[in-house]
Amino acid sequence: MVMVMTSHRNHAALRPTPETASRPLPATARELFDALPSLPGLRTEVIDGRLIVSPVGTPEHGWLAMLLAYEMHQMIMDRDWRAYTGNVDVCIDGPRDPVEPDFVVAPADCPRWGERELLSSGLVMVAEIVSPGSVVDDRERKPGIYASGGIPVMLLIDPVAAPATVTVLSDPKEGEYRTFTRVAVGSPLHIPDPVGFTLDTSVFAKAPGRS
Repeated sequence: MVMVMTSHRNHAALRPTPETASRPLPATARELFDALPSLPGLRTEVIDGRLIVSPVGTPEHGWLAMLLAYEMHQMIMDRDWRAYTGNVDVCIDGPRDPVEPDFVVAPADCPRWGERELLSSGLVMVAEIVSPGSVVDDRERKPGIYASGGIPVMLLIDPVAAPATVTVLSDPKEGEYRTFTRVAVGSPLHIPDPVGFTLDTSVFAKAPGRS
């Protein structure tokens, strides 16, 4: 879902001030992202050159991310990795575009772009949970973005599909993942190295149908 932000301030308030008139306007989506103030309750990403501002997921969407975290918790702790459920920004190496996956696995010493953003080439895995408003971005656009950023593994949890599915994409090269495996929710799914973990996707059947 793309949101168009409008202002209700009067025209005079929108005019440049002597302090701001000399500043160049943002020339790219990345520069506009950097110029934005904090937007609590909204997710802000750059996807294919577009600045996308969307609401955070529903409670059901967040619960699916937590179920994935619970399933992988022991493995992540054993390896001294870090996991984040939709609350960390990722900077894609190369274009420096910011994205916010629904789930991220990274080593403890993952390099960063600035203070907040984890660099994509240092990650272990990302996951996206498809919602009705993110179908095209999650299914079609983000795999190429993550592959071009050097992320070894992407997991796509798709409760919108009929039947619901989970797909693992791996072996990134030249901006695309060359290997993928898809199962219906309820079947085991092996996530290849560097994760090397068999996920019991039946856990996602416990979540409500909405995402």
